[in-house]
Amino acid sequence: MDESAIKSTLQKGLPQCELEIAVEGNKLSLKIISDEFDGLSRVKRQQKIYVLLDDRIKSGEIHAVSMVTMTVAEANQ
Repeated sequence: MDESAIKSTLQKGLPQCELEIAVEGNKLSLKIISDEFDGLSRVKRQQKIYVLLDDRIKSGEIHAVSMVTMTVAEANQ
């Protein structure tokens, strides 16, 4: 799995985000902090990420994703 390509994809889709990525085989763990999540439910936040990763998931490059999504205000609490 190309960690730098995934990071680039996520940063293009969520400009100005803070991003932590951990890769283990074909499993991906994410921590994303972005004001793009402001006003979105947890499910809607995750859907936004899955849309960005859709091609990689469909190809089997990514088998599982776990994520923590927060706004900047939530992260600063």
